[in-house]
Amino acid sequence: MTVPKLVLASASPRRADLLGMLGLEFEIDPARLDEERLPGEAPASYVARLAREKAAEVAGRRPGDLVLAGDTTVVLDDAVLEKPTSEEEAVAMLVRLAGREHAVLTGLALAGPGGAIHCRVDQALVEFRSFDEGVARAYVDTGEPMDKAGAYGIQSKGAALVRRVEGDFYTVMGLSVSGLIDLLGAAGWRYAFGHLSPDVRTEGAGARR
Repeated sequence: MTVPKLVLASASPRRADLLGMLGLEFEIDPARLDEERLPGEAPASYVARLAREKAAEVAGRRPGDLVLAGDTTVVLDDAVLEKPTSEEEAVAMLVRLAGREHAVLTGLALAGPGGAIHCRVDQALVEFRSFDEGVARAYVDTGEPMDKAGAYGIQSKGAALVRRVEGDFYTVMGLSVSGLIDLLGAAGWRYAFGHLSPDVRTEGAGARR
């Protein structure tokens, strides 16, 4: 059985880095859709819906491929912190997060060649060190926070802001590795250190859907 091409429906360099770390060959074809949160939409429902919609949009253009999509958001006191739209907003977000614990939710969706979409949401808790506005501005001046939910990247300079992580580190980066492997299994595919193959335990059910 021919293994379908894996497509990342995201322009996120972090997600691409993680797929590369796993040794998987893939193409990048970002989804093109409105990512606005619906009024009153719960954070978990929000990231799950966007991940599913992104996967469906790209799968509609590439019906024979295996399409992976994701969406990540930061939640503090029930407030959803998206990507900042300005440097001042980024500073304000970081000051709010300083010395506090917040949740990071990542939704992942995998669309198989047969049209079925498997989806999951993973959550991790992140506690920031206490710091003042000057530290927040110095970090914003690096340019790193501007394309990231919550205005920080844990895998780079933003690591200096973090005191503790409870849960899956890769969920905070935007793609739970264990979650991806579980999604592949649900779709009928096995990951084996850089390679995908039909899962004989499901008799390739995911590949036929």
